[in-house]
Amino acid sequence: MTDKNNNTGYRNTGNCNTGYYNSGDYNSGNCNSGYYNSGDYNSGNRNSGNYNTGYYNSGDYNSGYRNTGNYNTGYYNSGYFNSNTPKVRLFNKDTELDFNSDVMNKMRELISDKVKPILTWITSENMSEDEKAKNPIYETTGGYLRKQDYKYCWQKGWEEMDKKERDFIISLPNFDWKIFEEITGIKQE
Repeated sequence: MTDKNNNTGYRNTGNCNTGYYNSGDYNSGNCNSGYYNSGDYNSGNRNSGNYNTGYYNSGDYNSGYRNTGNYNTGYYNSGYFNSNTPKVRLFNKDTELDFNSDVMNKMRELISDKVKPILTWITSENMSEDEKAKNPIYETTGGYLRKQDYKYCWQKGWEEMDKKERDFIISLPNFDWKIFEEITGIKQE
């Protein structure tokens, strides 16, 4: 059953929900309030998993933000039953940086601005004939999700960065070219 707001399921309020008893938009699963949740009984936004009340959690029963794992009330935890916020690890080593420090905020902003996501929605008008042939569902959905290689996305993002932005990345605590190349594919200049 689909209603005028593209909801599939019953008793949904909001737009583009699948499942039952969702309020908010773009939820899949059941009994979510908030936005972009997958899973069930989430009351925050962008959670995957179940019974989360914070934001950007993956796992179950988290009430803080950006947790992976279960039963966390702190922030940026991975694991179980954590109530504090750990320090940031960079390049396989501990630092004294907090997750919300100016350095980490600048790093996240720079990377999210320059390094494009591996999945990008391409409308049917912008699809090549080859993409249309390989993804015939585009006629129903109005487009498809184009997947790019992770290292390709990093390479393109690195090319978009100016020298000051690159130098900032290289100046991060514990920076290690070998680890950076292993993850991003970018070689030392």
